[in-house]
Amino acid sequence: MKIDPNTLFLALSNEIRLRCLMLMQLEGELCVCELIHALGLSQPMISRHLAILRDSGLVTDRRAGQWVYYSINIGLEQWAKDILQTTALANCEQKPFADDLHTLHDMPNRPGASCCA
Repeated sequence: MKIDPNTLFLALSNEIRLRCLMLMQLEGELCVCELIHALGLSQPMISRHLAILRDSGLVTDRRAGQWVYYSINIGLEQWAKDILQTTALANCEQKPFADDLHTLHDMPNRPGASCCA
């Protein structure tokens, strides 16, 4: 999928969208409830930013019953994938990304067979 550099860097310039992208880059597909828990933000706020990411083509979504899962768009051009990967790996031990990852890993009843009690 072709993506304009302005679109990518505009998405990365917002802290909430960047934190969501970094979690998806490191963890793979995530349910909205996981992002809410990890970032400590409201569902409407997370959903609004995920919609921007989806509309820009950076992420894709998948519905499973009442739950929506998001992941990095596998069809992104390699240069865009490289930027996301490099950014995630270089910053995964820095705040707030390390805290987000730790909070996500400590989430009780993380989605699997059933989601988001």
